[in-house]
Amino acid sequence: MAKYSKKSQEKVEKVMHEMHEGKLKSGRSGKKVTNPKQAIAIGLSEARKEGARVPKKAAAKKAAAKKSTAKKTTAKKSTAKKTTVKKATAKKATAKRASSARSTAKKATTRKAAAGKSTRKKATTRKATHKRTARRKAAAHA
Repeated sequence: MAKYSKKSQEKVEKVMHEMHEGKLKSGRSGKKVTNPKQAIAIGLSEARKEGARVPKKAAAKKAAAKKSTAKKTTAKKSTAKKTTVKKATAKKATAKRASSARSTAKKATTRKAAAGKSTRKKATTRKATHKRTARRKAAAHA
């Protein structure tokens, strides 16, 4: 059995000819239709208005599918909110650590300039920053 009736097929054919001639215009804006898919959609909608046998719009099927999945996702959203709160507090904590690490690093650099023992302290600060970045990466992946 055919998906589209003869009447609807003829309507789409006429609309496609109009599009190629440049006479087909959109209903809302009144602009010329250049996209063949849009022309087919216009033809099918006109055929529906005339009472031709045409399958339902695809959007109606998608909306029904979304409604059934919406119920399932509500439970997931509540757990997602909990994890985002945890992530936000973790980010704040890491930001505080980073700011305190910067201030200690600035103090250390001023001390190094005064003391003259910069090489030893640089190595320790590099190790400390490397450890901090490793911790951050591990926390991000966890």
